[in-house]
Amino acid sequence: MVLAAFLGGASPQALAQTPPQPIPAQPVVPDLTGASNALPMITVVAPQQLEAMPTDAASEQRISGETLNARPIARPSDLLEAVPGLIVSQHSGEGKANQYFLRGMNLDHGTDLALWLDGMPLNMRSHGHAQGYADINFLIPELVQSLTVKKGPYWAEEGDFSSAGTVRLAYADQLEKSVAVATGGMYGYWRALVAGSYGLGNGTLTAAGELVSYNGPWQVGDNTRKFNGFLRYSEGTPDNGIAVTALAYSNSWHSTDQIPARAVLDGTVDRFGAIDQTDGGDTQRYSLSARWSRSDEKTASKIESYFVYSTLNLYNNFTYFLNDPDNGDQFQQSDKRKLMGINASHLLRHDLAGFKSESTLGTQIRYDDISVGLFNTVQRVPTGTIRSDHISETSVGVYAKNMTVWNDWFRSTLGVRGDFYAISVDSNNSLNSGALTAVVASPKAGLVFGPFNKTEFYLNAGQGFHSNDARAATLTVNPLDPSQPQQSAPLLVRSTGGEIGFRSQTVKGLDSTFALFLLDFDSELLFVGDVGTTEPSRPSRRVGIEWTNQYRPTPWALLDLDVAYTVARFMDNDPAGPFIPGAPAAIASAGITLGAETGWFGALRWRFFGARPLVEDGSVYSSPTSLFNARIGYAFENGLKLQADVFNLLNAQANQIDYFYTSRLPGEPAGGIADRHFHPVEPQMVRFTLTKAF
Repeated sequence: MVLAAFLGGASPQALAQTPPQPIPAQPVVPDLTGASNALPMITVVAPQQLEAMPTDAASEQRISGETLNARPIARPSDLLEAVPGLIVSQHSGEGKANQYFLRGMNLDHGTDLALWLDGMPLNMRSHGHAQGYADINFLIPELVQSLTVKKGPYWAEEGDFSSAGTVRLAYADQLEKSVAVATGGMYGYWRALVAGSYGLGNGTLTAAGELVSYNGPWQVGDNTRKFNGFLRYSEGTPDNGIAVTALAYSNSWHSTDQIPARAVLDGTVDRFGAIDQTDGGDTQRYSLSARWSRSDEKTASKIESYFVYSTLNLYNNFTYFLNDPDNGDQFQQSDKRKLMGINASHLLRHDLAGFKSESTLGTQIRYDDISVGLFNTVQRVPTGTIRSDHISETSVGVYAKNMTVWNDWFRSTLGVRGDFYAISVDSNNSLNSGALTAVVASPKAGLVFGPFNKTEFYLNAGQGFHSNDARAATLTVNPLDPSQPQQSAPLLVRSTGGEIGFRSQTVKGLDSTFALFLLDFDSELLFVGDVGTTEPSRPSRRVGIEWTNQYRPTPWALLDLDVAYTVARFMDNDPAGPFIPGAPAAIASAGITLGAETGWFGALRWRFFGARPLVEDGSVYSSPTSLFNARIGYAFENGLKLQADVFNLLNAQANQIDYFYTSRLPGEPAGGIADRHFHPVEPQMVRFTLTKAF
């Protein structure tokens, strides 16, 4: 049961009666990373007002916490699928970071999708499992106040990992009422949450605690055991106040990883079985962050700081008995790090040659102290070290941008960003140790025309980048065989993108956007954490369209439809083929949400994940996945809510993820067999939730 109905100062029914606001002729540039445009407190902002705020690109969007929590979600990461065109999958237990797909990209665990929470970066550089690893399993959905998405490399305030898009999540500073939530469901799912806000001195103390356990339909249960804690002291508002936040999270789990299709076809394993039944992991995350902001009619400033300590131990076996026929191919990836940073920005409202203008200067400084290791294991017992490294990674980003309103139908945004990186790698093999620096400059531009009959037209372009794993940048020999030389990868890889589109609110109650985009990468170089080596890829291009719609025909009904289609290809003439493995072409979602402040409420959602090429010549494709989720419930006037969620409503036998590679089962040829490997979607599940607001 969601807390959204209890987090707003106005009732959902009253909020629903607030019509979408027309696009103003002279908007203030919305910017969650800048100082002046932090969203107001959830207790005074209607979802429709938030979501109808002006934007600077067709693909930019804001979604309120109330809208997010009205959707049935099976796990915290499902919240992100409110982002149009974004697919979030899970293929290895309930504690590993999710796999993301956006704009024709298999983003793995976050290579080009920047995720933030309250000014804290969630993507982990030079991570033990994957570059850009972004784990949001610690997210408490009910506390989310807002989600802002910016796609493409057009934003001066967005840096590393943001080429495909940036998603910024914000927790509420305070809750209107205290709540207790209890959920139980099939396959051993249990969840308890308590949350509330209390006056303390001149401010507010908000606290929440969550416990989750889950086994799943797997023959070897996930045995997920998760704890979450949240504590925040705040004064004032997000744009004129302070806040200090502490988070604590721990999780442990078993996992059923992807399995070979041939083993299911011949009956070796069940569809929900595992080849290696000891895979899994454990993780911890503790953070302390602070926010200070001041604003007036002419200026606005914001400073955010954070310290994060995190650990991960992950045990995987993807190839089974290919490399070690006797003991199997299980390996451990470990990551233990401390990261700290500061974000600061200052905005000045002024005249530019007689025109209204805003200029922003900002910086983002981050330091990671990382210990990573890759080890051979048998049933989680280490048997040998592949590589072990200590990494120091520092980045300093500075940016400047200017927005000027030239007349009542035209405004422009020009920006530039510069990023400096310094890394040091101390490896167990001194040949792979080293230190280096890199610099990249990224220009940005955006033009907005309108409104014309409540319709605006957008043109955006810019350059961005993503960082590669520091170990890849200093690599000289293969960690598995030091006699084999390896070519290092560049530390920073450039991207270039453009977008043209429009947003219209001409039809009463309808907010519709359309975008045509292009995104190029100089190279899709990746550090492959599974084997500790570099896998250089090729220059690529993606061209696609996105069509997004939200329609509220009545105060108690919301309909939405999102469609995205992308053509993704390598741009060289390699005989291997032009297809980018894992790149989805078609992604779509639709839903209807019904309900008022009290009485019956419900939702029905559809999510489509199109077929993807699994090899470069396009000879093997995954199957598409089509899923329905549903919710029904009743809200009483005394603050009590009863709710039932049904996931995979039609019990589709679909897959979360598909890969094509070589693996070996006992008795198979020594060279293994190339096959499709998949992780299935869970079967139909029902969960019941009881919520009480006090």
